[in-house]
Amino acid sequence: MTADAELGTAPGTPADPEPGGTVAGPDGLARCPWGISTPDYVTYHDTEWGVPLHGDDELFERLCLEAFQSGLSWLTILRRRDGFRAAFDGFEIAKVAEYGDEDVTRLLADTRIIRNRAKIVAAVANARVARDLPGGLDTLIWSHAPNPVPPRPAPRTVADVPAVTPESEALAKDLRKKGFKFVGPTTAYAMMQACGLVDDHLAECHARRRPV
Repeated sequence: MTADAELGTAPGTPADPEPGGTVAGPDGLARCPWGISTPDYVTYHDTEWGVPLHGDDELFERLCLEAFQSGLSWLTILRRRDGFRAAFDGFEIAKVAEYGDEDVTRLLADTRIIRNRAKIVAAVANARVARDLPGGLDTLIWSHAPNPVPPRPAPRTVADVPAVTPESEALAKDLRKKGFKFVGPTTAYAMMQACGLVDDHLAECHARRRPV
């Protein structure tokens, strides 16, 4: 547990995954167990989770959403993502970095998002840090991607998927050192999973994009 408390399920990872291996969905395709629990998760599992994501604004969005998820289910965030994007100007770092007290008040009244003052204030503060990063947020985050050679063995069951790794601990430490908030090692690893720095789709999952 870090100073930025990481409550509930790891951000970007659905709650209470089953402990076993892949499960066939209604279409017959093998998926990670959590990936068939709701239509929202099927789409997220098949098209986003584990797909390499680049771009400062795009990664800033994920960083913010994962912080807002702390203590809640990821499904709650998925279903409010369009509202978050509208409320936060598409998570454009340059725009969010200019938010002031009036914007915080506006966001606290916006029912489309999670109205938590500490998380809203942290999102604005993180935008200012991201704006001033030498090389940008994309470069910082991807510098902590695990070395692909030799490749890490594909997990066979959900129980084989870690919650924290040395790389996520290093990423969280680096982010906090630069001034980011709500970024502990569990949050950092979930972002690495969600943004494709690692591929934690199970070995038999149809969405796995790298060699087993």
